Amino acid sequence: MQSPDPIFALIDCNSFYASCERVFRPDLARVPVVVLSNNDGCVIARSADSKPFVKMGQPYFQIREVLRQHGIVAFSSNYALYGDMSERVMSVIESLVPALEVYSIDEAFADLTGIADREGLGRRIRAEVLLRTGIPTGVGIAGTKTLAKLANHAAKRWQRQTGGVVDITDPERRDKLLRAIEVGEVWGIGRRMQAHLQGMNIRTAWELATADPRLLRDRFSVVIERTARELAGTPCMELEPPDPPRQEICCSRMFGHRLHELAPIREAVATYAARACEKLRRQESLAKQVRVSIRTGMFNPNQPRYANGVLVDLPYPTDDTRLITRAAVDGLARIFREGYAYSKAEILLVDLRKRGEFTDDLFAVQQPAASERVMQVLDEINGKWGRGTLRPAGVPLTPEWGMRRELMSRSYTTRIDQLWKVR
Repeated sequence: MQSPDPIFALIDCNSFYASCERVFRPDLARVPVVVLSNNDGCVIARSADSKPFVKMGQPYFQIREVLRQHGIVAFSSNYALYGDMSERVMSVIESLVPALEVYSIDEAFADLTGIADREGLGRRIRAEVLLRTGIPTGVGIAGTKTLAKLANHAAKRWQRQTGGVVDITDPERRDKLLRAIEVGEVWGIGRRMQAHLQGMNIRTAWELATADPRLLRDRFSVVIERTARELAGTPCMELEPPDPPRQEICCSRMFGHRLHELAPIREAVATYAARACEKLRRQESLAKQVRVSIRTGMFNPNQPRYANGVLVDLPYPTDDTRLITRAAVDGLARIFREGYAYSKAEILLVDLRKRGEFTDDLFAVQQPAASERVMQVLDEINGKWGRGTLRPAGVPLTPEWGMRRELMSRSYTTRIDQLWKVR
């Protein structure tokens, strides 16, 4: 028996960061919202009703008056909240579909092959996610990933007419949508590629789908050829399995202001090391080396520039926050130089292996069992009561060097002292 043709769905959260802020602020349901980048630098997310007034990437200090005039509420980025809400959304979707590929923090591809009532399932997904998380979504369904992405775009663009779900598995509906969409709206077609394609009189998604794929490959790349074939209905991309364990783990942040002394930078390095170790244990790996680096701002001609890093060997493969933090702080002392205004520090865990993959000799030192028990208790306590409840002494709870987040909302789902209160 011939296997059925693959069917994909793309489930994408609407204005995800802004929607997360609105979940716990029902008073903002009809108020325009924007979210700012690190250190409240520029706009990185907008609710639909704020888009006519604010462009992506606009610096916050330049648009404060515009926000005030139009009643737009700005928030500092709250990545702990967004990450936790993303996990909740993906868990709901995963419970409703045969297979899921989490593509980004706010979107996922699902396998709907063999499902008869696909549109009905799409509406159920939207309803369940909204009921259980408060996050609105759009669902696009098609025979290829690229077409599913395009269907999702249509579901959001014409939400009132479609109810947020568009199924274009029918060739007639697919071709009608392709003719209505500009080529620049196609997944993977950037502004420069759009200009090149328009030079070939390819202005719509339909014209790209019907173009000679070999000509596109010869003139541009195999990626553009694949996009055209997918638009024509030929699947070229499968649902990807879950991401394999990372080979490197990085934690890096800009400081809220320039730092000149070693002590606050040491606190930052200890904090980043602790967070990197959380990620390391989450994927059940051990690290054999840690790299610590620091740098000044690199674009101010009036200030001296300096950047340096050092790789520190660990005595044995480990996921112990205490040992890795100690090594990172020791490395920092070796590269720190007085007289500079530092803007950033970075921790990189390298030479990662799963437990049992390190092949040292018989007499090599291994991580003590007591260390593993301590780290397990640490993660359990922080998982229950919130990150930072139990932490190394060198990691401050509210650092003075932290990123500027003057407009940040509460951590409603990740800190017990900031839970949402209903009266």
